Amino acid sequence: MSARLVLNKTTTAPSRYDPRSLSDEELAMRAHDELFHITRAYEELMRRYQRTLFNVCARYLGNERDADDVCQEVMLKVLYGLKNFEGKSKFKTWLYSITYNECITQYRKERRKRRLIDALSLDPIEEASEEKSPKIEDKGGLDRWLVHVNPIDREILVLRFVAELEFQEIADIMHMGLSATKMRYKRALDRLRDKFSDGSET
Repeated sequence: MSARLVLNKTTTAPSRYDPRSLSDEELAMRAHDELFHITRAYEELMRRYQRTLFNVCARYLGNERDADDVCQEVMLKVLYGLKNFEGKSKFKTWLYSITYNECITQYRKERRKRRLIDALSLDPIEEASEEKSPKIEDKGGLDRWLVHVNPIDREILVLRFVAELEFQEIADIMHMGLSATKMRYKRALDRLRDKFSDGSET
């Protein structure tokens, strides 16, 4: 992972609180009040999410170079956007909403149609149903699973499995109803299960 924290070293100032002891929302409120003279709360937020943020971008975009570029853009938008963060949603939801939009922008700019290649794992499929799910290894790789899922459903799977968001958070990010989000999630998993349980790969 090569994404770097977006920081201005000259603005970091001593502070009496320990940022590691605060919740995301508390840090966001601290950053809201402190930026740009003090960046301690912002730094801690980025450290908490930097790795997962990069993983989400890399899986959306399919390569680390573009993922690194998008991560930097997201971090900058967070840095300048925290002044307007009002805490109406969780910081995590707000962060991944920015990330989702930046990834979509990157798709359009590069005219990419690729989505996540390797986000789907066996455990989430088993979680969705008590039926025995086919083993991914038997099908030659995760890419063969996700080519059978449309782009919107792939994005739902990304946010669920990689970003580990709740369904309501995914619905908010994608501007969909909660019931519709859950339905698309379940139908996507059912389609994958049906596709590979009958031995078909085409």
